[in-house]
Amino acid sequence: MNWSRRDLCLMLPALGAARIQAAEPKPLASKVVRFEDLPVNASGGNRFRAILEGATHDGHQIEAHATELAPGAAPHPPHRHKHEEMFLLREGTVELTVNGKTTRLGPGGVGFVASNDEHGIKNVGAMSAQYFVVGLGSN
Repeated sequence: MNWSRRDLCLMLPALGAARIQAAEPKPLASKVVRFEDLPVNASGGNRFRAILEGATHDGHQIEAHATELAPGAAPHPPHRHKHEEMFLLREGTVELTVNGKTTRLGPGGVGFVASNDEHGIKNVGAMSAQYFVVGLGSN
């Protein structure tokens, strides 16, 4: 079969659209999981549970995990990243530091960290601290 330049030019937009559509990730499906069924990764006295990671229906990245920090522990040094994060404290007492300002949070406390803001979290209580993190956006 012979293709003219005109035929090829007419096909290019369709091929480009097909490539873009194929590159879009499939959105996360609905998911229900019991906390006790989430696999646990441990590091020292800290425990981590991955909950979900993927894209929403409109392509926004979302990630959620649960963390349990031992008394006096931090998961890592203060840092920055492109995506936003929301911390939801379940149990214990933590200090959340954002851009040098430290706030003490107890059960039910919430912290939101905007893109590229330096932040860190530390358990300052006598018992384990448990919290959820929801990350929004891509790294």
